[in-house]
Amino acid sequence: MTTGLSNTWFAERLGDHGIHSQYLEDHHPAHMPCLEIRRLDWAHAAEEAKRLEMRLVGVWAAQAGYHDDQKQLYTYMAFAHPEHRHVILRTTVNIEKLEIPSISSHYISACRMERHIQDMFGITIQNIPDTRLWLKHEHWPEDATPLMHDFDGKISLSSDPNRADIDYDYVPCDSESVYEIPVGPVHAGIIEPGHFRFLAVGEKILNMEERLGYVHKGIEKTMQGRKVDNGLKLAGRVSGDSTVGHSWAFAQACEYAANISIPKRASYIRGILCERERIANHIGDIGAICNDAAFAFMHVQCSRLREDMARLHAQAFGHRLLMDTLKIGGVAYDLSAETCQQLIQQTRHIAAEVERLRDIYADTPSIQQRVIGAGTVNVNDAKDIGLLGYVGRASGHYPDERIEEAYAPYDDLDIPMPQGKLGGVSTRVWVRFEEIANASRMIIQLLETLPEGDIQSEWKAPQAGVSGFTAIESWRGEIAAWVRFGKDGLIDRYFVRDPSTINWLGLELAVRTVPVPDFPLVNKSFNCSYAGNDL
Repeated sequence: MTTGLSNTWFAERLGDHGIHSQYLEDHHPAHMPCLEIRRLDWAHAAEEAKRLEMRLVGVWAAQAGYHDDQKQLYTYMAFAHPEHRHVILRTTVNIEKLEIPSISSHYISACRMERHIQDMFGITIQNIPDTRLWLKHEHWPEDATPLMHDFDGKISLSSDPNRADIDYDYVPCDSESVYEIPVGPVHAGIIEPGHFRFLAVGEKILNMEERLGYVHKGIEKTMQGRKVDNGLKLAGRVSGDSTVGHSWAFAQACEYAANISIPKRASYIRGILCERERIANHIGDIGAICNDAAFAFMHVQCSRLREDMARLHAQAFGHRLLMDTLKIGGVAYDLSAETCQQLIQQTRHIAAEVERLRDIYADTPSIQQRVIGAGTVNVNDAKDIGLLGYVGRASGHYPDERIEEAYAPYDDLDIPMPQGKLGGVSTRVWVRFEEIANASRMIIQLLETLPEGDIQSEWKAPQAGVSGFTAIESWRGEIAAWVRFGKDGLIDRYFVRDPSTINWLGLELAVRTVPVPDFPLVNKSFNCSYAGNDL
């Protein structure tokens, strides 16, 4: 990773292709530079980023702050490169003609984010390949634009009978041998709501299409006007199983905007919390995957280990799932010498237990027959989509913010990278086992070298209009967050992109040609977050 304004090279590359750009001073340049470009260059800039093998991080929109001309609209897109830091591009949307070109022809994963912009802002995305509503289901009023300043935050169910009869246009098939299987949004278990529409011949899935948005919570709108501490509490609840990751992304975006550094001890504790969250979720998911293949023994053992972790979390950090453990500028809990030893001992014990379970898993033919070769996504598709976290690593795509951005405390650690190739259920399980072992070693190293000092820096809100952007490697993969401040240090705009927003696309590919009964198995191996998508 390079340091400082390493993305001057991108501005120069844009200039080589006739795209003029200039740095924005209201986005703190020491961390993530933001370049202003012309609207007519929007799609061309994305094309150039793709040519340079830059990865799309996010696409979003924002109305001008309450302190400015509120009618002004901007769109943003963020990119990353493994050898350079992130860069953000911004352009102005003509308020008289709310249109912006689509970049989906260059980046597949942009399409759903662009549909989100259309639904929430009323901005028309020109040449978007999928014009269907994404988050605004049929009960929404047709003219509602929830993220515009003049929206009061209240939604009344549409009384228009024509809208109540609207059906989502799923991909059809007229063949008499192909039949549709609708699944959800209400499921037999306790999972969150999502609809899956299958086209199948016999038991073989030809196509699966997702419809999400059933748990849309209005997170981005609710964040506006909050103080940072209250905003942090909300950010930690975007997706409950990633509370540390989302809290860290929000906090670090705020800290970057304010240009403050947190104490080294606090950064180490954040790393410990995030890696503990990684281990707990991977253990739980390995058990759930095995349970879907009728290997109940692994499910029981993994549930036992995860419960052991949750109990120590409650004792050491006040919450079984590690909620509210971070503060803006640091962390909420310090670690005593006794607690450090308890965490070290349990981490070593669980790592050893997981390795024994790994041997049992590998030596059980019934589970191996179900997972090997199931639900594959090849490396080319993984890179085209931009798959993240363990899902990407299983398919040969290896982005990891702990390496690329090397934010503290990971700048003091060696981060091993599990490099999968086959991209199926078995490889995703293998990557999880590898990450448990690697995270265990990192936790022990952080605990054994935990520096002395404070656990929180003093917070000083940035001026109105200043924004900060960051990307954190959560257990699912990269979480991106952008925060802009308004008057009196209040949050003016918050954008967050959970890794599931991108990885859901991979699931649609992974289930093609697999038998219908294998869908739960493949789905569990991805374990995308519904809540993380349905902001």
